[in-house]
Amino acid sequence: MVSLSPERIEQLRQSGIRLDREGRLWHEGQEVTHARFQTALRRWLDRLPDGRSILRLDEVRYAYVDVEDAHLLVKSLVWDGERATLALNDGSSEELAYETLEQGSDSAMYCTVRQGKLTARFLTHAYYQLAEHIEPAADEAGESFVLNAAGARYTIAPRASSAG
Repeated sequence: MVSLSPERIEQLRQSGIRLDREGRLWHEGQEVTHARFQTALRRWLDRLPDGRSILRLDEVRYAYVDVEDAHLLVKSLVWDGERATLALNDGSSEELAYETLEQGSDSAMYCTVRQGKLTARFLTHAYYQLAEHIEPAADEAGESFVLNAAGARYTIAPRASSAG
């Protein structure tokens, strides 16, 4: 069995894959267009403890991926009473992590998914479904908003950083 140096392993982990703001995947300047391969890549998205975005096959096999904005997109949101379920562009769905909502400088809405590991940006349709439960906060500046959901009020924070 051939043993690779840590430097060579790091070199091999440079995938040349990039995820743009619109959720499109690119490899060395060419868009990845195969639908099932796109889904697989999105399902492999993960983060290392140091915050670097990766495509993970297992605990030791992964490759780096450049993420321009958010890891995933929220395609739709369904309310069941006071609880919201997100449909993500990797084919999965999960309950919204209400306390993680953030608003970007361009008014885009973000949250974390997969137990806080990844960021997701709401597409327009999902944003409008979320907005049904958003109202202005009662503060002096009048610039903040709250989400009424799951029996509580969650302040929507300004977004501090990108996906990484």
